[in-house]
Amino acid sequence: MKKTNAARLLERLGIEYQLLEYRVDEQDLSAEHVARELGLPSKQVFKTMVLRGDKGGVFVCCIPGNGELDLKRVAQLTGNKKVELVPMKEIFGLTGYVRGGCSPLAMKKQYPTFLDSRALDFDFIVVSAGVRGAQLGLAPKDLVTALRAELGELISPGGFV
Repeated sequence: MKKTNAARLLERLGIEYQLLEYRVDEQDLSAEHVARELGLPSKQVFKTMVLRGDKGGVFVCCIPGNGELDLKRVAQLTGNKKVELVPMKEIFGLTGYVRGGCSPLAMKKQYPTFLDSRALDFDFIVVSAGVRGAQLGLAPKDLVTALRAELGELISPGGFV
């Protein structure tokens, strides 16, 4: 597999990572599918979500693959009254990535990024490498550094699937 822009960014920053490949199922682009393919618990595979706030504009959240984003919590954390997911048709234009291959790293623009604090429960977590079929495994603290991310509770305690 060729290196992605996200992997190149980590290398430029001197951050260790693993490039992990998995079989893509066009009918199932979920984090749960990725977790099964990689043999990891879905709570260790973090999905990237692009949102827009009524005050702050576009931002990114990374949450465990088995979690559901709590929009009220996220609005409060980001200083917005209301937040919503960016429509799928806008994702590529904003990030340079497609659904199922949206990395929080090396987007077209560096958006404010929030990482669910549960990431710190693991020695490493997995995020998209920027293409379908590839993930990056790295230490959560290194991801925080690379993204200049803010940690927070992004899913409610009962917000797991």
